[in-house]
Amino acid sequence: MNSAADPTPFQTPIFRNVWIASLVSNFGSLIQSVGAAWLMTSIANSADMVALVQTAVALPVLLWSLVSGALADGHDRRKLMLAAQAFMFAVSLALALCTWIGWMSPWLLLLFTFLIGCGAAFNAPAWQASVGDMVPRSQLAHAVALNSMGFNIARSLGPAIGGFIVAVAGAAAAFAVNAVSYIALLIVLLRWRPPHVKQLLPREPLGVAIGAGVRYVAMSPHIRNVLLRSFLFGIGASSLLALLPIVAKLRLGGGPLTFGMLLGAFGVGAVAGALASSRLRQRLSTEGVVRAATFALSAAIAVVALSASMAISLLTLVIAGASWVLALATFNVAVQMAAPRWVVARALSLYQMSTFAGIALGSWWWGLVTHVQGVRLALLVAGGVLFLSALLGFWRALAETHGLNLDLLQRWQEPETAVPVEHRTGPVVITIQYIIAEEDIIEFLGAMDERRRIRRRDGANDWKLLRDLANPEIWVERYSTPTWLDYIRHNSRLTHEDAVIPERIRALHRGPGRPVVHRMIERQTGALPSGQPSATADMGEPLTDPTRSA
Repeated sequence: MNSAADPTPFQTPIFRNVWIASLVSNFGSLIQSVGAAWLMTSIANSADMVALVQTAVALPVLLWSLVSGALADGHDRRKLMLAAQAFMFAVSLALALCTWIGWMSPWLLLLFTFLIGCGAAFNAPAWQASVGDMVPRSQLAHAVALNSMGFNIARSLGPAIGGFIVAVAGAAAAFAVNAVSYIALLIVLLRWRPPHVKQLLPREPLGVAIGAGVRYVAMSPHIRNVLLRSFLFGIGASSLLALLPIVAKLRLGGGPLTFGMLLGAFGVGAVAGALASSRLRQRLSTEGVVRAATFALSAAIAVVALSASMAISLLTLVIAGASWVLALATFNVAVQMAAPRWVVARALSLYQMSTFAGIALGSWWWGLVTHVQGVRLALLVAGGVLFLSALLGFWRALAETHGLNLDLLQRWQEPETAVPVEHRTGPVVITIQYIIAEEDIIEFLGAMDERRRIRRRDGANDWKLLRDLANPEIWVERYSTPTWLDYIRHNSRLTHEDAVIPERIRALHRGPGRPVVHRMIERQTGALPSGQPSATADMGEPLTDPTRSA
């Protein structure tokens, strides 16, 4: 943990204020979850309907993550959070009213839960990406852990409070409390005035922005590995919270207070896990934290499945809560540390999509297994799935990303052209000619393989490496972009970490001067309409900086 003299995210006023307001909102959300889960056990007769409450919470993240991430990267994140919070406030009021009137049915409850989940799905990428804007990169992991701690402080007390409210005043009162809890965060966001960042380039259309985010993640091995591991973790881990109302009712013979106490124990463990996360990250690798947490959660789920003792179940759920938050917070930090700021919300949304896809699929599946074979077998099988996902870490270990410098290099400048070009001009074809000695070919090919990945990740199409048959020392890199604007975006996305590759390649270049760059526009052959000038190719200037990308 940080010493008292070390700076913490709480020293940043906006982070502190949003964190406190989010804590209040999280209390309301947990109270609402208890009300929804227990209300479903009262109005539905099947275990799969109870488990579908968790699916209704997770499914919106799966459906809207790509859209919400693209919006958060390209628009005002504060306004997105305000819109999402206002939407959830309105839906929560409607849910409370319908329940109080007596109009609630299982499918209507799932609909309201789904709509609240939609609001959360649009809020989450904007909020998580904003954390990196509020605090320095060196404090990012600590800030993410504090957010997890805030949620789980609410989890430790909110369910018990929710169970008490449901037992005394009914589910409608729990839903009303949730609606009120959004007010504090709305006020903080309305008063926040983040610094305006001037957009140097036109905003990407939504479809293009989504495609750019998917492409970046698909071409980033570190992030892809996190998505796979989080998906498998979500499948197994979802069983515990999805089936906990059934455990409380059938295995322990309790009511809403029992359910609230079980969730409270889970939350206490999660707070402990968040508090211990900083110290654990100092002693263990990223993979070590995730693997240990996954093994522990697997064992805890098995104990809950076999135990009929309230005391043992409570103690085990403390361990489960700590393991849950350690794994998910570590996944979150791993994604944020592996993605530059221009695409971080989309990377986070894809991470959430993979995790919640696992949770939604797992919640539905474990509900079906419980309906057919009982809750004990469902939990035991889920624990086995988690155990196998932890073993996967020996083959697909998570990478260490804390030392990466993913700030944009910002050295590239738009070149002047002899042929007039506009942003929509294209397609644009770029060639770069290198002179490579025979003894350097193996190293050159290795560097160009990484160059190819970075090019494609940042938006280049049709990347090829060509060798001259007449002069074997001449190698030509070729790629294209749909428009001149796409070419500008592509080169503006180079980070300090990426710049190592062009520097390596330039060091291998044996020609007189820098590698020769040609920037050309594709043109169709045939006669042009009368009065139009002929099209010529733009032969660009050589690079003037070893870290500038063509």
